[in-house]
Amino acid sequence: MKLIFEFARIAAFCFVGEVCHLVLPLPIPASVYGLMLLLAALRFGVVKLEQVRTAALFLTGIFPLLFVPAAAGVMDLWADLQAMLVPVLLALIPITILVMTVSGCVTQRLAERKEKKQ
Repeated sequence: MKLIFEFARIAAFCFVGEVCHLVLPLPIPASVYGLMLLLAALRFGVVKLEQVRTAALFLTGIFPLLFVPAAAGVMDLWADLQAMLVPVLLALIPITILVMTVSGCVTQRLAERKEKKQ
């Protein structure tokens, strides 16, 4: 029963994110609104981590499965993508390296800041 309420809390933030997407004239996806609202609620103590922990761990555990339909769609469009393979790879490889580098630098800085606080 606890798991159902945890999922309901997360789903409520997703719903509010959908409403924000419909109401606000910004080009931000509804899922981003929902995640930001949930983050703010967790940060300000409106929602306690224990109130969503089990459901969140379950969702992050099955997260890779959510990419299967997208991968199947890419495989279905392989003939179309094959003609654009070189430009796609030229775009994907540097951007992937850039994202990994920036993420690593941000993580290191946050870890150093946390060490200085302690």
